[in-house]
Amino acid sequence: MKFTDGMWMNRNAVTPNWMGNVERVNVGDKKVELLLTKPQRHRGDTLNVGTISAAVRSPIEGVIAVSFSHWTGEADSGPNFPLFESNPHPTITHTQGKSLSFSCGPLSLAINTAPNSLSFSYFTNSKRLTGHSFRSIAFVTSADTPRYKVEEGLYAEQENYLLLELDLSVGEKIYGLGERFGPFVKNGQVVDIWNEDGGTSSELGYKNIPFYISSRGYGVFINNPGKVMLEIQSERTTRINVVVRAESLEYMVVAGPSPKEILNRYTALTGRPGLPPSWSYGLWLTTSFTTSYDEKTVTSFVEGFKERQIPLSVFHFDSFWMKSFQWCDFDFNDESFPDAKGYLARLKTRGLKISVWINPYVAQASPLFLEGKRNGYFIMRSDTPRPTVWQWDNWQAGMACVDFTNPAACKWYGGHLRRLMDLGVDSFKTDFGERIPFLSRQVKYHDGSDTVRMHNFYAYLYNKLVYETMASAGQDACLFARAATAGTQQFPVHWGGDCESTFEAMAETLRGGLSLGLSGFAFWAHDIGGFEGLPDPALYKRWVQFGLLGSHSRLHGSSSYRVPWIYDRDNFPGEDEACSKVLKESVLRKMALMPYILRLALEGHQRGTPIMRAMFLEFPDDLNVWTLDTQYMLGSEMLVAPVFSQDGDVSFYVPNDERNKSPSPAAAAAATAKWRSFFDSTKTYESGRWYTEKHGFDTLPILLRPEAVVPYNPEMKAPEGDITNGLQVWINGPLSDSRTVEMVETSAVDKVALSFTIDNNLQVNGAKGDVKVVDVTKG
Repeated sequence: MKFTDGMWMNRNAVTPNWMGNVERVNVGDKKVELLLTKPQRHRGDTLNVGTISAAVRSPIEGVIAVSFSHWTGEADSGPNFPLFESNPHPTITHTQGKSLSFSCGPLSLAINTAPNSLSFSYFTNSKRLTGHSFRSIAFVTSADTPRYKVEEGLYAEQENYLLLELDLSVGEKIYGLGERFGPFVKNGQVVDIWNEDGGTSSELGYKNIPFYISSRGYGVFINNPGKVMLEIQSERTTRINVVVRAESLEYMVVAGPSPKEILNRYTALTGRPGLPPSWSYGLWLTTSFTTSYDEKTVTSFVEGFKERQIPLSVFHFDSFWMKSFQWCDFDFNDESFPDAKGYLARLKTRGLKISVWINPYVAQASPLFLEGKRNGYFIMRSDTPRPTVWQWDNWQAGMACVDFTNPAACKWYGGHLRRLMDLGVDSFKTDFGERIPFLSRQVKYHDGSDTVRMHNFYAYLYNKLVYETMASAGQDACLFARAATAGTQQFPVHWGGDCESTFEAMAETLRGGLSLGLSGFAFWAHDIGGFEGLPDPALYKRWVQFGLLGSHSRLHGSSSYRVPWIYDRDNFPGEDEACSKVLKESVLRKMALMPYILRLALEGHQRGTPIMRAMFLEFPDDLNVWTLDTQYMLGSEMLVAPVFSQDGDVSFYVPNDERNKSPSPAAAAAATAKWRSFFDSTKTYESGRWYTEKHGFDTLPILLRPEAVVPYNPEMKAPEGDITNGLQVWINGPLSDSRTVEMVETSAVDKVALSFTIDNNLQVNGAKGDVKVVDVTKG
């Protein structure tokens, strides 16, 4: 939200009240409180003005939180982000009338407390990261509101905002803020942290996370679940402006210096990513959205995959597994599935897991609507004389929203989920959760939560309930969720929403996934082939290659199926076989990489590092990678450059790799290692160079990093297989030192089950079984 009109003027009816002085300081054992005022030159400056109270604390080591409050008369009705604070003991140094220093771990905050000289500066060692310089902390009043009436004079009511402007340095770049499909680098953008169902080709987002990472080596978490408005070099070219329409706001600066360390601290604070079960990494196939299907259709899909020898792990029933106009009633449509329990059992004998679509709404025609209305399970209207459910027709006719602040409603909703799990359901696609009413004059919650703050936070409560209901029932908790806010990474997996079937949409999908990965989410998927429209066969094959080189992989569409034989032989001769071949090869490639992927998943769970990584997560010292958004690292060892063109042309950058800086002879030998093609290891690439290649549908640029050590098992045909039987370790040497290879068993994904080392001579030590070392430098 912009308040200024250039450098010198304010917008109409807007008055910023800039803080420029620290009036007083109270230093406690672990907390500092300050009273901020406008510059004070005489006693008259204390009258007819507002102040801002600030409080400095540290929730965990390496993170400094500062809260700012204008008026504090309103009770906190929540919701608030649940945080995992450890209450560290900071170092505080105060020199009266001059300065204050607050340090915790590698991060320190210096506040200039000299008269009329207010400033904040965050440092790591002697490097200034960001802070507040001249005129950067204010409460803003605006008369540009329908509530403002000139005739009320002194008592005319204005809107109040808090405005915090954080400094940007020369060349500094900003990333993250959730799953955003626009430009990867956020500088120059206006970003509202406000969940909306807007597809993937707009500025709106399903997953708005009030957290960003700076190329300067720090992150900022804005601890407010409501609407946060950011101007990222888009109002002041040297600042990020953070605005809330509220009286209080807290942000937290997160120390690095590396992007991985920032994510580690951020997810330690807001919650570690949950750990999906091994079966979830296989291929998911859905009925698609508006397509017509029944038991016969589903069976034909499953048989078609079996005939083509394409491994399939999960079958998903999308919306119309329930009767139209009755979503959600949690009952299979008995006309299409007369024996749902028996049919699910038959699917499961084929080795398939079952997923079903749900949302947090109940349509008026659902048999559950009257029950929910009678018991107060829905969000209610606040503007009617009699208890009235809030309803609209924008999705399902007369639908209501389940009120997840009501424990009884949660128990009721969870009971229906348990009924489906008893039927054989293994996973839930928790769709929607973004279009949540927020006007306090219209709606209210059971627990009295602030309706604006609940708009984004609703997604957290929704997914948390479903995830924890599964876990409490003794099942592998695994979602396919669309909406999210900070902390929702604890309830994976999340997917990218409704994308078009174009190469441009495929590229924007990747941007969204990389941005989400920089926001604390380790696991992510998308609709392979695009959601809207029928993908061209070339696009289908390219998207399949890309979609099977990430954490989770699902074929899903809107009005057309995504099975590879959707292309009829008259209009698309040979494409049935061609698409099936690419899909089979891509699935088998991912299955062979399961030993590698499972270890990446455990790292993501432990430290918040995503499986699909923006290039700068692995190569922060190479300035060339900080703008790259058409390629990524799959873990630390493999570079992937999807093909985004009809003709197979693809350009990609090979980064400078300074993984080993030891002066040892082994390190000197390892310095000769080159990047190599996954498909043809005789093909090498030089660091620090761009390459342009043309690829057929049997390959794409997948590069093994110098000194890469990749566990690989070509015998695996399913994600729950034995990772050790047939295990290979691909090595792109020479190695500068011995490397430890850690293995995660498919039956226990939360711990390292066994490990062994590979020395400089590529000999295996400590393995319990046969491990074949594949020296890719030998061709």
